[in-house]
Amino acid sequence: MTEAAELGRRTAQLLDAYPPATTDRLEFLKARFDAGLAWVHYPEGLGGLGAPRSLQAAVDTELEAAGAPDNDPRRIGIGLGMAAPTILQFGTEEQKLRYLKPLWTGEEVWCQLFSEPGAGSDLAALGTRAVREGDTWVVNGQKVWTSSAHVARWAILIARTDPDAPKHRGITYFICDMTDPGVEVRPLRQITGEAEFNEVFLTDVRIPDSRRLGEVGDGWRVAQTTLNNERVAIGGMRLPREGGMIGPIAKTWRERPELRTHDLHQRLLKLWVEAEVARLTGERLRQQLVAGQPGPEGSGMKLAFARLNQEISGLEVELLGEEGLLYDDWTMRRPELVDFTGRDAGYRYLRSKGNSIEGGTTEVLLNIVAERVLGLPTEPRTDKDVAWKDLAR
Repeated sequence: MTEAAELGRRTAQLLDAYPPATTDRLEFLKARFDAGLAWVHYPEGLGGLGAPRSLQAAVDTELEAAGAPDNDPRRIGIGLGMAAPTILQFGTEEQKLRYLKPLWTGEEVWCQLFSEPGAGSDLAALGTRAVREGDTWVVNGQKVWTSSAHVARWAILIARTDPDAPKHRGITYFICDMTDPGVEVRPLRQITGEAEFNEVFLTDVRIPDSRRLGEVGDGWRVAQTTLNNERVAIGGMRLPREGGMIGPIAKTWRERPELRTHDLHQRLLKLWVEAEVARLTGERLRQQLVAGQPGPEGSGMKLAFARLNQEISGLEVELLGEEGLLYDDWTMRRPELVDFTGRDAGYRYLRSKGNSIEGGTTEVLLNIVAERVLGLPTEPRTDKDVAWKDLAR
């Protein structure tokens, strides 16, 4: 184990060798990765030092205080929060060395090819097919709700490789090059006017077997690592007090006393307390991660995140009255990230509607919490042992 003092020494050495004020941003990020200060809990040579995960915050704080650049984590959140931990757990040594560094520095953006229009919330019912031809897999199908597909170089992809097996057991997990022939990305314009989501069509896309993660047919188990980390990334992100959606409405409340009413005051107080409880619960969840892998608790955090965002944004529109009905810009854009606090109240209200769908629907997450956290009986499932090809569709 690398102790805190050793991490402090390494951080000081990095800053001395690469002064943030005079060093190119990408050069600094690469040097930080090579010094093991990207993910301190990752193995040496992969951006870490095998140190306790809890020491990462101290490194981040010291580098931030020195004016060091970050890797713009919101822009590359899928790579950081979902692809990286999956590659670390299931990837070969060659895959880890190839993908983790440019993923962390932001040189290569990742997206997630999981959801499908024909599977709905039942991800295991996916129908995208991958057929093996020697050392290559030929993939055909359609994916949907793919954030950042229009800027991504790589994608984590699950496809059906054995239609004769039950739906959870005939899936394999791949890394897909989004620049390969046969990959077509189309924008999905959302209620906000933007299109950060996309649909992706895969037509005879050839993926080398060397870009498979995990064993053939074991993709569902690999995908659970991705999904558990995704929910922690969405619902358990680190925020300061009044960070996130509660910040803008609290600011408006303080600066616009003419908008206040007793009823709005009571409702705002309730949501402020709930937002603070959720923030502190997220801190506790991250501390639990120090001891192991993310579990179903992340689903509970994601549930709270979606509900709070929708209730807070609704109250903000109501507080602003006629102003809250205005909308700043319906221009069709394809942003690289979702910026809840950089737009107006109308944008926050509309965009938050997607929070209960993306990263796992509320209904699915309620089942996960009920069964895996509360220990309630599972719902009857008659299709678990039926071959995928025999399922009604």
